[in-house]
Amino acid sequence: MDLTKAQLEQEYIIKDIKTDDEELNAFLFSLGCYSGEKITVVSHFRKSYVVSVKDGRYNIDENLAQAIILE
Repeated sequence: MDLTKAQLEQEYIIKDIKTDDEELNAFLFSLGCYSGEKITVVSHFRKSYVVSVKDGRYNIDENLAQAIILE
């Protein structure tokens, strides 16, 4: 399942980042989104997701959320 199907305020573990775009992959890695890391969807508005990773909160769009595969 990808991040767009995650329930609010529930902690998940990232299983994989599914993208062929190296720039997108590097960006997500810089946010702390990589395999084995915990992630929580804090809120969801239209096609925008606020996620909590490590000690930070980030706003990502639907394309980024679809690339994050959860366990």
